[in-house]
Amino acid sequence: MTAPDTVLTLGETMVALRGSGPLKLGGTMNVSVAGAESNVAVGLARLGHAVRWAGAVGDDEAGELVLRTLRAEGVDVSPATRDPHAPTGLILFEPRLPEVTRVHYYRAGSAGSRLAPDAVEAAFASAAPRLLHLTGITPALGPSAAEACRRALRLAREHGTQVCLDVNFRARLWSRQEAAAELREWLPYVDVLIASDDELPLCLPESTPADAPEEFLLARGVREVVVKLGADGATAHTADGALRSPAREVRAVDAVGAGDAFVAGYLSALLDDENVASRLDRAVTTGAFAVASPGDWEGAPTRAELPLLGAGPGTVVR
Repeated sequence: MTAPDTVLTLGETMVALRGSGPLKLGGTMNVSVAGAESNVAVGLARLGHAVRWAGAVGDDEAGELVLRTLRAEGVDVSPATRDPHAPTGLILFEPRLPEVTRVHYYRAGSAGSRLAPDAVEAAFASAAPRLLHLTGITPALGPSAAEACRRALRLAREHGTQVCLDVNFRARLWSRQEAAAELREWLPYVDVLIASDDELPLCLPESTPADAPEEFLLARGVREVVVKLGADGATAHTADGALRSPAREVRAVDAVGAGDAFVAGYLSALLDDENVASRLDRAVTTGAFAVASPGDWEGAPTRAELPLLGAGPGTVVR
């Protein structure tokens, strides 16, 4: 049985510490949580969608913070597992210049890197989701996490679940060659592929013409190819052609998490059966909310807040 409105995602969510300046100088840090897949889950939950997160955390207080935060945001964490033999991962954000932030990961050997394929089986057991969302981060964490993703793809195929892949390449986790070798094997399972323009080659054979990667992916069975262009907006390629949407203009505060917010907006409109133009519009809108707010997911809008970007400067909503 497929749950008609449920999204399932899996990956590592870490405790996030955000400093106010160079890490070596000390000072105070804000404590939160962060993870690409859970950022998308929170974004979708705030927009009114049912979302389940099947990640793994340590059997520790940091893991409790992750689960408590996601539960508070309306994300179903019942498929999540606690690993008594590995800690919850840690990420440090170090603002170094007004528009430059360095990120430091402490996730080697973490519970998230040991996410087990059996946990994915359990997440599909009661009711298969309508949509499975994966990123290229999770398979880079370790062999077990990579196999969990592969198991999820096979289960999605068996249950008729749509699959969205956000490439989300992380050079600190694996090389481009390693990423390409893995993600190219995923391509036959993917319905919606989301990537920045420099990430698209990771899903393509080396012989693919450089001037038509989107057309090649569509010919290989991907239904939608969405290319994130940052401040230049985004394009969506389907069998009906290509459509481009400019970015929404906002005062930038923190670009971290903007890509995940964009994905949440696009998938939200997809789940609402909106057309491609509306999907892109919601995606660039939710992405703009993220850019205009500090934090990974904290600025994600609710459905009622989506029109706020159209309000003029100095607007007071009473």
